[in-house]
Amino acid sequence: MKQRKMPRHFLSLLDLSPAEFRELIQRAGELKTTLHAGKPHATLTGRTLAMIFEKSSTRTRVSFETGMTQLGGHALFLSSRDTQLGRGEPIEDSARVLSRMVDCIMIRTFEHETLVRFAAHSRVPVINALTDLLHPCQLLADMQTYFEHRGDIAGKRVAWIGDGNNMCHSYINAARLLDFSLNIACPRGYEPENEVLQPAADRCSIVSDPATAAAGADLIVTDVWASMGQEQEQRKRARDFGAYQVNEQLMALANPDALFMHCLPAHRGEEVSAAVIDGEQSVVWEEAENRLHAQKALLEMLLLR
Repeated sequence: MKQRKMPRHFLSLLDLSPAEFRELIQRAGELKTTLHAGKPHATLTGRTLAMIFEKSSTRTRVSFETGMTQLGGHALFLSSRDTQLGRGEPIEDSARVLSRMVDCIMIRTFEHETLVRFAAHSRVPVINALTDLLHPCQLLADMQTYFEHRGDIAGKRVAWIGDGNNMCHSYINAARLLDFSLNIACPRGYEPENEVLQPAADRCSIVSDPATAAAGADLIVTDVWASMGQEQEQRKRARDFGAYQVNEQLMALANPDALFMHCLPAHRGEEVSAAVIDGEQSVVWEEAENRLHAQKALLEMLLLR
């Protein structure tokens, strides 16, 4: 009996080599150009992507579902209410069954361990569409956006302002792969997890002052102060993060051609001022669109190689 090829998963940016990361960015740009030119590019005809959502989303669902359609395939939306996974079926059993029926599985969930366990028992590629630990698909789009506007990010300086959350963790991993420096400004008690930060100690620094992090930056990035599942902490977090808003004064400390990014949804007047997110240095709308193109490139990589 022919031995079955082990699937390649995308659970973290570190599942890519630096060269593969740049290849994905290049391919995403090609797919974007092809789509905008109205040219067909059905490279995944007949393939099916199962999309498991334990955390709701707008951009993730629309970008993956639209992307599969544009590539000639099909996407299935599965919420925890629609599957046995939400009724107590072991994660391992769900993985074994679903992976015999579809070609790829995308999961957006809370605990990263859930994703890891699922992938360990899947016969097909599994994509991390967000966990509490990491959000690697967003970084594919962010880096594509930076490359489009400013070229390669190697040697540049990035400032992360806010919570040391899953987005911050993924920026740390991106710094390791693409060779940029990352200044992280967060209140005490909200630092990124040491297991993620320590391997990137030569690329990253933690500071408490947002102005220090933003000085001379080529890119400034932030996220909401309270992510999904943290709403009960909103009042405390608003106090703790009050000095960490990305506003015009903070952007003025960065390089004149610095860009601003936010993974969205954004709360104007909290983590970012309206003047910044709606200003000339903001590329958040292209960043959001690029989720579509970057994830199409990722699907091709996982399913065609």
